[in-house]
Amino acid sequence: MGDQAPAIELRGISKAFGPVQANKDISLSVAKGAIHGIIGENGAGKSTLMSILYGFYKADRGEILINGQETQIPDSQAAIAAGIGMVFQHFKLVENFTVLENVVLGAEEGALLRTTMSNARRHLTEIAEEYEMDVDPDAVIEEIGVGMQQRVEILKSLYREAEILILDEPTGVLTPAEADHLFRILRGLRDEGKTIILITHKLREIMDVTDTVSVMRRGEMTATVKTAETSPEALAELMVGRKVLLRVDKKPAQPGRTVLKVDNLKVVDDDKVERLKGISLEVRAGEILGIAGVSGNGQSELLRVLGGIERATGQVEINGQQIDLTGRHSDGRSRRERGIAHVPEDRQRAGLIMDFAAWENIVFGYQWDPAYNNGWLMDNAGIREETEGKMERFDVRPPHAHLEAKSFSGGNQQKLVLAREIERNPDLLLVGQPTRGVDIGAIEFIHQQIVDLRDAGKAILLVSVELDEIMGLSDRIAVMFDGKIMGERLPGETNEGELGLLMAGVTNGGSA
Repeated sequence: MGDQAPAIELRGISKAFGPVQANKDISLSVAKGAIHGIIGENGAGKSTLMSILYGFYKADRGEILINGQETQIPDSQAAIAAGIGMVFQHFKLVENFTVLENVVLGAEEGALLRTTMSNARRHLTEIAEEYEMDVDPDAVIEEIGVGMQQRVEILKSLYREAEILILDEPTGVLTPAEADHLFRILRGLRDEGKTIILITHKLREIMDVTDTVSVMRRGEMTATVKTAETSPEALAELMVGRKVLLRVDKKPAQPGRTVLKVDNLKVVDDDKVERLKGISLEVRAGEILGIAGVSGNGQSELLRVLGGIERATGQVEINGQQIDLTGRHSDGRSRRERGIAHVPEDRQRAGLIMDFAAWENIVFGYQWDPAYNNGWLMDNAGIREETEGKMERFDVRPPHAHLEAKSFSGGNQQKLVLAREIERNPDLLLVGQPTRGVDIGAIEFIHQQIVDLRDAGKAILLVSVELDEIMGLSDRIAVMFDGKIMGERLPGETNEGELGLLMAGVTNGGSA
């Protein structure tokens, strides 16, 4: 261990939720001034362990030592007092407050009291400059991008004088450029002596930014290794317990008839801002068209229009038949009846009803189907039986149809949505961010399901901010910027550099 005590030491931590053992006798040592990664499949117990360290949960047994001293952390205030800050996967910001108001919220009293907001502003500015996190203190949260919101969360912890910073899946909502900027910030924090714990499922990030990595599987700590002495393949096998294919395995596409045809599609939002500016594209049976782009450039609006959630002008045809974009047949049910299935970008807000059970969610959007109804009543027993089959085929863990959606990890929530939509055997699958916040084993599985659907002769429109995913899955790639399609490329004839320029609005002839 050396002369210096670890920043964090966990000894024999165990935590159960009813019959589910989330953490089993876990011991962990994190050195001061290091970036320590924790990886594992969804449901491995990573977030539970960090929630114990941050005081959200109380361990059933075990000890926590901070800087060599045993420390009781009954709640998050005790964690903050111990110098621990946490940035959650889903940010804890008040959207109609300013950056400054969010940073000082909860730190208005006690030892961290700043006598005036001007003092707080000065202190925030000093921290932001020291760690090269350029933010506008007066910007309203709902008006800034997710990358900037994440910086605000980090600044909140630094404002509270955190020496240990925990980040839970920090790049799940970031573009590649934003993720790179975050890692520069984390390296700067480490170089200033801060200790960083990084929870992520992305092996490339682990290899790029961490000093040490610990692997969890099924609630247990299975290995801790120096990052420089391991490889993505070795870590993947430790995580999943078997060899994992880290690339998409698919045969060349065999495109058939045109399933989706979009011509001059336009969307104007409530503030009279044009979000889609004349989109035209086609997707054929037996192919995957990937839509690349920085989040917020119209991809979400495109999916919502095609899925019947948002209205638009222009023309859209499915199997040669025009669909309604503005009238009473422009809703999601009408789209489903035309053979369109939709896996939305945000599974929690648009894909599932979080307080409903898995068996109820498995018919969400299809509850009108005669197969699910006995006269005036729904065939609940039949739906539960069907759900159990889908959960088995899509490896949803735990495979309990009665559990509420909120009781599943993010990756297993995603599998529920995919099971519901893919097994409808659609002509066209709209899929947004299919593996956002999903672990490596589930990513391999989800990618295979999408490829299998393509090989069954279905058309797939894929939206993802993960360039690796776009390059690996797509048969053709269209790049969106500022509500327009900047260009189309074949994966084998382009690279991330060229796609990145198109994503920034730069064509061969210069800026758009």
